[in-house]
Amino acid sequence: MIFYFSGTGNSKWVAKEIASLIKDNCIDICELNEVPNIDNEEQMGFVFPIYAWGVPEVMVNFIKKLNKTNAFTFCICTCGSEAGEALKKLSKIYRLDSSYSIIMPSNYIIAEDIESENIIDEKINKAKEDLENISKEIIERKKVYKVHEGSMSKLKSAINKAFNKFGRTTKPFYVDKNKCISCGKCSKICPTSCITLTNGYPTWGEKCYQCLRCINYCPKEAIQYGKSTEKRGRYNIEKYLD
Repeated sequence: MIFYFSGTGNSKWVAKEIASLIKDNCIDICELNEVPNIDNEEQMGFVFPIYAWGVPEVMVNFIKKLNKTNAFTFCICTCGSEAGEALKKLSKIYRLDSSYSIIMPSNYIIAEDIESENIIDEKINKAKEDLENISKEIIERKKVYKVHEGSMSKLKSAINKAFNKFGRTTKPFYVDKNKCISCGKCSKICPTSCITLTNGYPTWGEKCYQCLRCINYCPKEAIQYGKSTEKRGRYNIEKYLD
């Protein structure tokens, strides 16, 4: 079984691709109502994006609830460029036989604009090649650590604590009512059910993973996070898949 968490589709796509290549099943952890029984699993994988050089809190909390297993256990994280020491830290919580990072297009438009279409296509095509090689190593049960940590990885991964405490605030979210069509898509797709509609317009609660699914999937680009996102593009992988 492969367990995944995904914001704008990168990790979902990776999970489904690797599941197809190694003939396994995958499931979104946000769709699980109870802790799964993994006693009979022969191999088990985790796939998720890197948030501020760390593992998303939702995935950490999920993994902590799992029983220990003798299954071959692997992890694949997706990131715009660097993973820091996220997977080393995760391995201290739960045994990982193999760890990988896959570079994917960035969705973090809070900090910067989306990449060009050429770069996005190049990253996705390179990821397809990488997943072919990763799948072969998983099938062969190779124990490897192929993670691009980047420079000053220890320092960067320490930032994750501050991100979880202060960086996931929903206060900057707002909706442009001139663009919003009150379709409710943002509320339906929010993995934390953080978004509710008030008089037809979205309002945000406090529990937010900052996956940016709402802002990147809004069909009218009506959702903003502060003023910086007003002139930036939007990214979700579905736009770029055949």
